[in-house]
Amino acid sequence: MPSNEPVLDGLARFAAEAPARPAAILAETGETLDYRRLHERSARLARFLAARLEAGEVVAILLGNRLEYFELTFAARRAGLYYVPISTHLTPGEIDYILRDSGARILLTETALRPWAERSAWPAPLEEVLCIDAEDPVEGAASYRALVEADGPVPPLPDRPLGLDFAYSSGTTGRPKGIKHKLEDQQLRKALAGDWLSFFAFDPASVYLSPAPLYHAAPLRFSVRCVAFGGTVVLMRRFDAEGALAAIARWRVTHSQWVPTMFIRLLALPAERRAAHDLSSHRLALHAAAPCPLEVKRRMIDWWGPIVWEYYTGSERAGATAISAPEWLAHPGSVGRAKQGVLHIVGDDGGECAPMVDGLVCFEGGPSFAYHNDPVKTAETHTPQGWGTFGDIGHVDAEGYLYLTDRRANMIISGGVNIYPQEAENLLQDHPLVHEVAVIGVPHAEFGEEVKAVVQLKDPALAGASTAQQLIDHCRAHLSAIKCPRSVDFATDLPRTETGKLLKRVVRDRYRALAAPASQP
Repeated sequence: MPSNEPVLDGLARFAAEAPARPAAILAETGETLDYRRLHERSARLARFLAARLEAGEVVAILLGNRLEYFELTFAARRAGLYYVPISTHLTPGEIDYILRDSGARILLTETALRPWAERSAWPAPLEEVLCIDAEDPVEGAASYRALVEADGPVPPLPDRPLGLDFAYSSGTTGRPKGIKHKLEDQQLRKALAGDWLSFFAFDPASVYLSPAPLYHAAPLRFSVRCVAFGGTVVLMRRFDAEGALAAIARWRVTHSQWVPTMFIRLLALPAERRAAHDLSSHRLALHAAAPCPLEVKRRMIDWWGPIVWEYYTGSERAGATAISAPEWLAHPGSVGRAKQGVLHIVGDDGGECAPMVDGLVCFEGGPSFAYHNDPVKTAETHTPQGWGTFGDIGHVDAEGYLYLTDRRANMIISGGVNIYPQEAENLLQDHPLVHEVAVIGVPHAEFGEEVKAVVQLKDPALAGASTAQQLIDHCRAHLSAIKCPRSVDFATDLPRTETGKLLKRVVRDRYRALAAPASQP
């Protein structure tokens, strides 16, 4: 494949046309990375990486939200490498697992996050650790500052395919799995060049607010896409509700991306503080990653207007749907119609389901993907027809709008009946007493599992038997009894990923551990 520069990486052109245009801005400080600096520094780092690694090999990035993330990401892309973004909240053991499993040979990180004090502790096949802020390089490593600030002309880019992210799942339903696409997959290139994202209209005038950690797939991919099209990313070090509104006003943000937890925190701000910020530049607010309670979505549309769009896809990129605010108001609860791939709902018999009948959500014609080192998992996420799935259950209406019911992995089997807890969860989340809720299956001697709600109340002082019964009654007024919690427990906090995904696996595992028989001495 010829040089990748003109296709999806216009840094050299933007650096020549508008060298001082900001590629990225740190919201809290105003620190700016312009296109000239990003082009030159990432090109030098790309040559360094390409001299050590063949096309298609792996580097890992362990970094907080800082401007250097863009230098590292675009360097890996330009060097034709896979880059693995790693969460800064993982333990050293979890980081070791991802480095070993991915086969990363170089780790790009910062001093405060470096997991090991000694080189002898590095997991194989890691060969080099490059700390971007180190005054003295790590033993055996080059100096990042010396590399990217070297004198002389900008080196030519390696003649390689454009590199790709190699994302690991968040582990909401099990151990994280690496999701890998072929570098030269033409279906994927078509998707990345435009396809379903084209109607989000990134261009050099776009200013995209990214309030979430870049080590998650969606924030990183949208940020990279914005810069690749010549726009500006306004990056928040960490999400703060009022800080996000201030960033929209200060930097004249045009595009943004959120998760429902952020919406809830924005809506919790006093009305006068919400009204204090000029949001008139804001023309598209995307959300995804987790189910959004209906009332929360309605309130956001009432506040921000018809700019609130939702999309549904996954790190696997198997397919995608999207829905505008006007469409959603006509089809509340839907995640839209297919924008990438052909949507199919597949029943237990392998056949296609009729409208309004739940089945496995699948996409035909999307880019191919595989779970790294896990052919069994890869096979499980493809139907005999070759259609890909994210493992979600849902149905379509007569107009082809998709409604998600739940993840297949969250299914509860009680007395032989399959129960998807998302329906009860949605009902409880909209209850005025409830802040957050997880509906899970817990062991039951007779039925195998029973439905339990674990609830975080807005007012913890109300926790008790009468409130529990009130919540159960609320569910039974809207759902069949089999789908409703038989019991309610109260919690002061529920585990979530940084992007707002509820870690049901963690909640469920706690109850399974409590129910497990004690080991014998």
